[in-house]
Amino acid sequence: MADDSSRKFSKQIVGKTVVSKSGKRFGEVGDIVFEVKSGELIHVVLKSPTQYVEKLELEKGKDGQLLIPFSSVIAMGDFLVVSEEDIV
Repeated sequence: MADDSSRKFSKQIVGKTVVSKSGKRFGEVGDIVFEVKSGELIHVVLKSPTQYVEKLELEKGKDGQLLIPFSSVIAMGDFLVVSEEDIV
């Protein structure tokens, strides 16, 4: 079982700045989408997307929100770091 210090709660992630490995700013975490039955994390919903992200062809949610696959997240700390290669 995972140590409590390695766990992150959604309230600790929402609002964090999303950046790529190379430091490009994507926006902020607005919400997290997960599979209810399994608890699997599916997407990070971007809030306040930057102009850089607008140029990428990211998947959009039903409300037009930009989605980043959670599988592209490589680190969580002061920032949520994503691998750009896993997104596009």
